[in-house]
Parts: sequence; structure tokens; C-alpha cells
Amino acid sequence: MNVLVIDDASVNLRTYEKLLQNITGTKVSAHSDAASGLLWSKTTEPDLVIVDYHMPGMDGLEFITRFRQIEGYAEIPVVMLTSEREATVRRQAIELGANDFLNKPADPVEFVARVRNLLSLRDSRKKLAHRAERLADEVKAATAEIARREQETIHRLTRASEFRDNDTGMHIVRMGRYSAILARALGLSADQQDLLLLAAPMHDVGKVATPDHILLKKGPLSPDEWDIMKQHTLAGYEILKDSKSPLLQQAAEIAVSHHEKWDGSGYPHALYGKYIPISGRICAVADVFDALTSVRPYKPAWPIEKAVVHLHQNSGSHFDPDVVSAFEHAFDDIQGVRQSLADAVAV
Repeated sequence: MNVLVIDDASVNLRTYEKLLQNITGTKVSAHSDAASGLLWSKTTEPDLVIVDYHMPGMDGLEFITRFRQIEGYAEIPVVMLTSEREATVRRQAIELGANDFLNKPADPVEFVARVRNLLSLRDSRKKLAHRAERLADEVKAATAEIARREQETIHRLTRASEFRDNDTGMHIVRMGRYSAILARALGLSADQQDLLLLAAPMHDVGKVATPDHILLKKGPLSPDEWDIMKQHTLAGYEILKDSKSPLLQQAAEIAVSHHEKWDGSGYPHALYGKYIPISGRICAVADVFDALTSVRPYKPAWPIEKAVVHLHQNSGSHFDPDVVSAFEHAFDDIQGVRQSLADAVAV
């Protein structure tokens, strides 16, 4: 345990050092002025500080004030050496952060006993803090593992709905990446970015309720068939709603809102502008861009330049202009994801 002792009287310093040598495991750093002791404490963390009050230059009170300003030093015990007559000084020292006092001249028996008790308390607190850190790490690891399993389960179930739609599993991965990138470009929090990364792939989970003869039809849908197709947004919401999981709550919001349009011409509720949740506005851009640049049974993949032009042409009608602007600013990242997660048949 490191003990910092500060006293301008060399005789006192030698006495304290000799007494402290009787305490097993103690390393003493003795200083004859407060400035030197303060400088030492900035590079080496003490476990106990013993400081005299009367010193030239920086006195004990000023030392305590500066010492307590060092980050992480609020709990380190500080003992001030004063005379019995200095009651006012003691009150000031307590207000500044002193924990205990020793009378001058120090009684050797009291000095050693007091130091042993304070070092024992310091050691117990350090061990308790380390144990708390270990427990926090264990809880964090366990929570992360639960989250990982939840994410894997959701990912696999979501892929099942994508395969019914003749899309590849990479579409849902790209959707999540695009959405997180757009969220970051829009200045959303890191937590919101993470939620979109994991929730966006569930945007079309409601297609599990769409009949195969409509979902897999290669020709144009009739008006009645199109009305049935649109119901996948509501079906997805019904599947995902009422969960206590923030991830599934976000996914439900996306499922029901990603086909809404900025001008109110979308579905299922004809929301417009910022009445559409930001998650739905982000996923609308991500979904359309990925659909346009991917091969589908009914069309080849569009060149990326053509898809970008489509986004700009429909900014303010289909898409939130702010999200399209964010897409433009984050285009290099979007393009990186598209290239690294390309479908085997994509152009």
C-alpha cells in the first residue's frame, strides 16, 4: 500500500517513515513540501495521505483542495496533522475532504494504529470495488449472450419470410446496415442506430401471412391482389407488437410504417411527413434502394446511378428529403455495404 507523507520538518518525516516501516506491505513516499507531494500523487496513486497543516508555500488545506480535484481520488483517505488548538482548521479540512486528524506531536502508538485501520479500510474498499467490477463484467457478458441469441433467432425467422418472397437473405442484412448508416448520418443516438441495425431486417416479416399465389406471382398484381399484398404491413405489426423487447417494439413500428410515403400516398394508414416514424422513413429509403439495385424474378438489378436518381426524383413525395440528403452524405458507406454484401447474382 502506498502512503504519501508530507511535512516540511525533516525530523518529523524521518519519524513517520520509521513508524510506517513497521506496517507490513507499506511503501512510503516522503516529501518536505506539498507541491512535490502533489506532483508525485499525479503519477502514483496513494492509498493513504498524511499531510501537515503548517507548511510554507502550499499549506495542508490547499493541498487537500488540489488533491481532491484529481480524477478518481475522492475516496482516498487523507489525514491532517494539526495541534489540538486548531479546531477551526480542522473544520475547514473536513469541508475540503480530510477524513481524519492526528495531533502534533504524533503519539507513535496512536499513529501506527490509526494508519493500520485506514489502510485496512482502503484495502477492503479496493477489493470490494474490484469485485463489483468483475460482477458487472459477468452481468454484461451474460446480457450480451442473451441479446446475441435473441438476435440470431430473429434473424433466422426473418430470413424464412425473405425466402418465401424469392429474395435472398443478404437483402435483410443490407437493410439493417443501410438503416444504421442513415441513422448515424441523421445524428440519431448510438442506441437508435443499433436498434435499426437489428430491427430493419424484420420489415417484411408480415409476408408470412401473404398467400403464395400473390406473393410469388411473377406478373402484375390485380387491384384486389395488391390490396391483399399491402396487408403484410399490418400482419407484421400484429406479429411483433405488444412485446416488452425494445428491439421488437422498434421492428413493429418499422413493419407498419415502411411503406408510408412523405406526401401521404402510402399505406396502410396514409401517414404523411413527420407523422411517419423516423424508423419507417429511414427504412423506406433503405428498402427501395436495395430492391432497385437487386435482381428480382420480375426485373434485373438497376445500375446504382439510376437508383440514386430515383431517390432524388422522389424526395419530398415518396421519401423524407432529410433521409435522402443523409443517403447522399453517407453514399460511400452505403456503396461499401452494397459491394461487400452483394448477392451472387447481382449486377
